Amino acid sequence: MIELILIDDHALVRDGMTRLLEAQSDMRVTGSFGEGEPAVRFAASEGPDVAIVDIAMPGQNGIEITRRLRDASPETGVLVLSMHSNPEYVHRALLAGALGYVAKESAGPVLVEAIRAVHAGRRYLSDTIRQDALHRNETGAGELGLLGALSAREQQVLRHTVEGKTIAQTAVLIGVSPKSVETYRSRVMTKLGIVDLPGLVKFAIRNGITTV
Repeated sequence: MIELILIDDHALVRDGMTRLLEAQSDMRVTGSFGEGEPAVRFAASEGPDVAIVDIAMPGQNGIEITRRLRDASPETGVLVLSMHSNPEYVHRALLAGALGYVAKESAGPVLVEAIRAVHAGRRYLSDTIRQDALHRNETGAGELGLLGALSAREQQVLRHTVEGKTIAQTAVLIGVSPKSVETYRSRVMTKLGIVDLPGLVKFAIRNGITTV
């Protein structure tokens, strides 16, 4: 049984998806959320198989929610569902850790197929965006590979660092010692081949980690 959570600020959309998905013999919706924060907490404690995330959420956008879900529950596959088929959105979603991306204009069977693919660990992009998105992703494959080399904790430290958090603040936020944060930060710089903070910030902006 594939256990799913839905994250979309429109209750009607979530209700419609729930009816569609629970009509499948191998799928069950275990959580439905209109905001990212409770969804991330739920994922951290329950470890659903797949999270379906709307990219256009109020407050935290779907890219940030995807990133936080991957940190909180690495075993949960993330499928982004969006009205935006712009390759830039797709590229940023993939960098954040999404395994699939489906345009909202797609038919119900496409969503079902995408869920099964993500659950099996396969990347899935709906036909309307596949070619442009793959091309865009290939152009950033080098940096995507560098990001993929970072652990979830290192990615957390990277994000807090480029957003201006001090070592002490970062330590409190992620629940480790300041010395551990220094170690993680040093590893990030080494793995990315970056020698100073401005370079780290440019890298983060270029790859959708922050807009600051």
